[in-house]
Amino acid sequence: MTDIAPRFPESFLWGGATAANQIEGAYAEGGKGLSIQDVTPQGIMFDRVDGPTADNLKLEAIDFYHRYAEDIALFAEMGFKVFRFSIAWSRIFPLGDEETPNEEGLAFYDRVLDELEKHGIEPLITLSHYETPLHLAEKYDGWVNRDLIGFYERYARTCFESYGDRVKYWLTFNEINSVLHIPFGSGGINTPKSELSEQDLYQAIHHELVASARVTRVAHEINPAIKVGCMVIAMPIYPLTTDPDDVVAVMNADHANLMFSDVHTRGEYPGYAKRFFRDKGVTLNITDQDVEDLKNTVDFVSFSYYMSICETADPSVKADGAGNIMGGVPNPRLASSEWGWQIDPQGLRVILNQFWDRWQKPLFIVENGIGAKDRLVEVDGVKTVEDDYRIAYLNDHLLQVAEAIEDGVDLLGYTMWGPIDLVSASTAQMSKRYGFIYVDRNDDGTGSLERYKKKSYHWYADVIRTHGASLQA
Repeated sequence: MTDIAPRFPESFLWGGATAANQIEGAYAEGGKGLSIQDVTPQGIMFDRVDGPTADNLKLEAIDFYHRYAEDIALFAEMGFKVFRFSIAWSRIFPLGDEETPNEEGLAFYDRVLDELEKHGIEPLITLSHYETPLHLAEKYDGWVNRDLIGFYERYARTCFESYGDRVKYWLTFNEINSVLHIPFGSGGINTPKSELSEQDLYQAIHHELVASARVTRVAHEINPAIKVGCMVIAMPIYPLTTDPDDVVAVMNADHANLMFSDVHTRGEYPGYAKRFFRDKGVTLNITDQDVEDLKNTVDFVSFSYYMSICETADPSVKADGAGNIMGGVPNPRLASSEWGWQIDPQGLRVILNQFWDRWQKPLFIVENGIGAKDRLVEVDGVKTVEDDYRIAYLNDHLLQVAEAIEDGVDLLGYTMWGPIDLVSASTAQMSKRYGFIYVDRNDDGTGSLERYKKKSYHWYADVIRTHGASLQA
């Protein structure tokens, strides 16, 4: 660790990240259709139900749909340079397979962009953030069906044509590699996971990769200034022991995750993926047009980072990181959050260097944060949360980001997840809070939805104002 206080580049994009299904609410307003989130009241790691139910907090979420101006003003007061949010696909195409978009949905995001422009905040838009229209899941089995490539291209083209002169940074799919573990939540695949063949799963993945590359080309055709990135779950994987078999287990686990970004950045499947498909008896339907489409590589690589894991070849070791979508073996040397996510700031420096060395593409940290059970208190007559644990977590991770920048990593920015309390994706709880801003809503749906600044709100404002010089080594 250097003794000099870290200072990030003047151009560094500081901000926060959210997803439509976790903040917007208004699930049946403005012509919006149902998404897969409207039928997963317990979160994306759990089974779907038949329809929207009263216990699904995402149906109202934190009511960003009606309160976006208030929330964006709070972000601006912190000094945000960028705000990552997603467009709800079913707000633009309610069923997903229509020929024409829902103009009321397009108008809503125009209003959001107006508000961001008023405050000088750069938008970073995710096109598909675990929000596949439910109709596409039920009628087509989600991304298993090749037809979704065309539906997604139509949706993306509509967004680029509507907002491409106002939005420079775009992400195609959120945490695309999560489809390996949550096929319904990530890929809108309606076939139960226990019945889903590897052939169908990897064909669905191929369709997503082709769609991502195709819309990357479309974006560049519409406006060459647009920058399109992929987005993956980043997770450094350590061998549990020094046994070479454990090291090989790490290599194989790394390959499973890295394949997605390898295709996004290199424009073709790597050799290890082709071997995996052969060994598994998976024969992908790859057309000549697919091969050409995949050559449209991304401009940058973005990722979420929350934890690291270990891997081992020992079958007697339980490979189950509590609350972790990607599984893995807990590291005995690391502490964990209340939800079992292991805390590893140095892992962020490791992953930044790994990704930069591997792809030589600009990187963007678009999610990083800690879920915790906050307690609203009154200090000098003002309601707040004394969240020193969140400050410590973010401080330690940002120090490692500074180290990676010193290592030579080209990093565009950092959008903390999520700057305002929102409904958890994995558990659909409000009590798993991430924000700098407390939202008065409880797991049972009660609460005023009032917003209150936490102690971390003022801390992050100082970090941005000082370009990181206020971080404590």
